[in-house]
Amino acid sequence: MLSEEQVVKEFTRFCETAALPDGSKRAKKINGSMVLVVHTKGKLYAVSNVCSHQDKFLHAGRVRNCKITCPLHGAQFDLATGNATCLPATKPIPTYEVRVVDDWIEVAV
Repeated sequence: MLSEEQVVKEFTRFCETAALPDGSKRAKKINGSMVLVVHTKGKLYAVSNVCSHQDKFLHAGRVRNCKITCPLHGAQFDLATGNATCLPATKPIPTYEVRVVDDWIEVAV
């Protein structure tokens, strides 16, 4: 059995870097998961696009201070860790590794 360090991550192309300028976000289904990539303050984050509170999409939410706010009930999630930082959500959302290769944003889901 492979250890966690030995698992080879498979990255999938998400979009070209030019399509996601700083201050923007984009959602897309990858390998059956709804993924949201956020470009804020020069950094890329990839998280689940689904709020852990009531399974609503997060892509219409506001991003501020590296947190995204669910547009339905105001739950907030840290983009780096996925942790819920504001009620009504108490469970974290998944985060994904993100990288840039040859002007493409890629996500490991």
